[in-house]
Amino acid sequence: MNCLITSFEHHIYIFICFGYDLPMEKASNTITLSTVLSMSNDDYRKASIFQTGSFDLDFPIPELIGTTEILTEEHREKLCSHLPARAEGYSWSLVFSTSLHGFSLNSLYRKMQRLESPILIVIEDTDHNVFGALTSCSLHVSDHFYGNGESLLYKFNPSFKVFHWTGENLYFIKGNVESLLVGAGNGRFGLWLDGDLNQGRSQSCSTYGNEPLAPQEDFVIKTLECWAFV
Repeated sequence: MNCLITSFEHHIYIFICFGYDLPMEKASNTITLSTVLSMSNDDYRKASIFQTGSFDLDFPIPELIGTTEILTEEHREKLCSHLPARAEGYSWSLVFSTSLHGFSLNSLYRKMQRLESPILIVIEDTDHNVFGALTSCSLHVSDHFYGNGESLLYKFNPSFKVFHWTGENLYFIKGNVESLLVGAGNGRFGLWLDGDLNQGRSQSCSTYGNEPLAPQEDFVIKTLECWAFV
């Protein structure tokens, strides 16, 4: 049996052993040397290869600084694998919550002044659906779209889905005191919130190629939280 030890970023080591004849049902779950070496760092990080003598690349669920009314451990575990690299390994710090700071978009902007971090927006509507967005930077008032392709949309109901940037346009984030939107195209918004953080809307949009995040296009916000990675 021959073994090779190779390392990738984040000081993760892979032991690749070959030379045994494996049963067919096990061989189908085995990752070959050429497959591993051809993986991008992102694909490698997400790979689950602890079956049949390989390693499961699990990352610990981050610590929360602040109390959430929405996120479960399962929610956090699923979101972890979709964070940009610069957010990995950091605690999640509660920056804004409608329960603590009120239903005001202006208050949300104030809480993010001088903050340099991606922002996880988590929404629970009055029908108990959980969904939101990850923005590549903190939220602020702007006459123009800002952000980059790290931004994404996600939903948990009825099943967990993430919608990444399609490359179709650069309409990542835009906001003023009257509304905030994440994703747009052809007059449709991936996620739109009013200035009172009371009403919202989610439609399919070309920025993220997403499904509507809530069962109903228009929804009422029960709780909204924003988390930074610091």
